[in-house]
Amino acid sequence: LLPLNDGYYHPFEMSKVFLGDSNSLSIVDPGGVVHACAIKKQFMPYEMTASKACSAQIVFAGYGITAPEYNYDDYAGIDVDGKIVFVLKRGPRQADPDSPFLLKSDHPYLKNEEKINNAIEHGAVGIMMVTDPLHNRLLTPKGFPWPSLYKGFPPDAVPLTLAKTEHKKIPAVQVGERVIKLLFGSVDSLKKIQTGIDSTMQPHSFPLSSYSALMQTSTRRELLTANNIVGFLPGSDDKLKEDIIVVGAHYDHIGYQKNAPADQDSIYNGADDNASGTVGVMQLTKAFMAEKKKPKRSILFMTFAGEEKGLFGSYAYVDYPLFPLQKTIAMFNFDMIGRNHPDTLFIRGSETSSMLKKIVEEENKKIGFTLITGDEKRYRGTSDYRPFMKKGIPVLYLHTDTHEDLHKVTDSADKIDFEKMNRVVKLAYRMIWNLANSDKRPVFEGKK
Repeated sequence: LLPLNDGYYHPFEMSKVFLGDSNSLSIVDPGGVVHACAIKKQFMPYEMTASKACSAQIVFAGYGITAPEYNYDDYAGIDVDGKIVFVLKRGPRQADPDSPFLLKSDHPYLKNEEKINNAIEHGAVGIMMVTDPLHNRLLTPKGFPWPSLYKGFPPDAVPLTLAKTEHKKIPAVQVGERVIKLLFGSVDSLKKIQTGIDSTMQPHSFPLSSYSALMQTSTRRELLTANNIVGFLPGSDDKLKEDIIVVGAHYDHIGYQKNAPADQDSIYNGADDNASGTVGVMQLTKAFMAEKKKPKRSILFMTFAGEEKGLFGSYAYVDYPLFPLQKTIAMFNFDMIGRNHPDTLFIRGSETSSMLKKIVEEENKKIGFTLITGDEKRYRGTSDYRPFMKKGIPVLYLHTDTHEDLHKVTDSADKIDFEKMNRVVKLAYRMIWNLANSDKRPVFEGKK
């Protein structure tokens, strides 16, 4: 494969974030009285917080979720532009197996980072999050356990963030019982509102127009560099070679278990997550390079860094691509392709392009998988396809579903079904070859 920009690296910067000295939160009530809150006891900054201050009115935005595919949007009908939002953690009917927001499903919409990003997208200048009182008695704000506030914590046990996103961030804190009582009168009042949302599955957001907040969170950063790995196969057709197909998988995992007993395995091997996907991409490069006849369209093979920390490598790529994104016609992603039932394969993203979906179904006739598509909402995780999808690029994400060894030291190579993995790569090769030589170009039809 050919290098790009004189090498096979696509570098990007990450920030190692430490808590600063200027962190404060005050609630201003309807009478103009300022109620100062104490850090650690009554509020706690999140690892995704900004290093800036804000002062604004407060808007209650339910669970802070916008999920059009479930016809649920806590931001519908309210204006939070320039406001501070107050949201509940988790989601409605989180204990109901039939709820799309079932807590055990690990749905992206339930994640704190997703709620914070959603608030930013709606124009909020700050966010206060609270543990939902309907399912929890303990309402102590946890935020992030910053080492500077907790004696005995390793001083370097701090979050990593994608450096380019720092300017987009807003002050983000978790608050506790005192703030609930200041804004709603009592915990029971908030619990009643939450019960109403859960019982109807309808948002109940409203401005707390008589209340405002003064928030300041501060951090300091140390910059680190990480690298996506890239290799380029130029297309053979004079015209179609201008089109780029991205084929990718993340090569990072979550490290090792600190302070583990000497006789206990402490390394998170990540055989399925995601050595399997990384090897899949490497096998695809080998297969394409072995062909005497090269595909008409160009293919950019990539392995991403920082996926486990928040899709860092793929977000960095779509913001600083090696080719203009309008030339990227599709992205194929491989994450966990080596486990579970030998004849079942999950495909996410098929709703972004009917053409890609048709290609999958056509080529699978030669392979014989039982395909379960993203349309069926069976799988709710996310991976490096997502930043591409948010840019309006058709995507297909191949995986073989989660399992009990995910993010455990037991995710080892002896549990990989190599025959299944081989079949997944064969199907992927046929799909990519089909698209790379098609006279048609897929059109993005999904939701960003």
